[in-house]
Amino acid sequence: MTIRKAEIIDVKGILDLLSQVLELHAKIRPDIFIPGTAKYTENEVMEIINDKNRRTYVAVDADSRVIGYALCEIKSFTSSNFIVPHKEMYIDDLCVDSSARGRHIGRQLFEYVKEEARRLGCYEITLNVWEGNSGAADFYKKMNMEPKSTTMELIL
Repeated sequence: MTIRKAEIIDVKGILDLLSQVLELHAKIRPDIFIPGTAKYTENEVMEIINDKNRRTYVAVDADSRVIGYALCEIKSFTSSNFIVPHKEMYIDDLCVDSSARGRHIGRQLFEYVKEEARRLGCYEITLNVWEGNSGAADFYKKMNMEPKSTTMELIL
């Protein structure tokens, strides 16, 4: 397995995994997510790969098949009267193909993202996890992440 920056040839593989993520989210929150869809379209994934403020990394097998990805965004916070200027690496999405789970690919992808964040001068790595996605929450806890904030909701 190799982890590298995503290329346009990886779009179909990323889209396949985006569908897996969406199905998981649709099971957790059917009131929000529509089964059989994906978070991004093919054109949007191509734009993300080419966006200078985003970093998309893929884990590929020996046949160059995408078996995992991390869609990341560099966010810069400028000086204000209440925030210290800093950069963060925001993980928009991280997924390992269901057929490749249990081989520590997620851990390797996360470690790769962590090293890239350090290299780019980021202060922290952030992400969101939906309540009910205990597999993701447990994984990120194993990666030494801790909750930073909690979003509350009231469904009307």
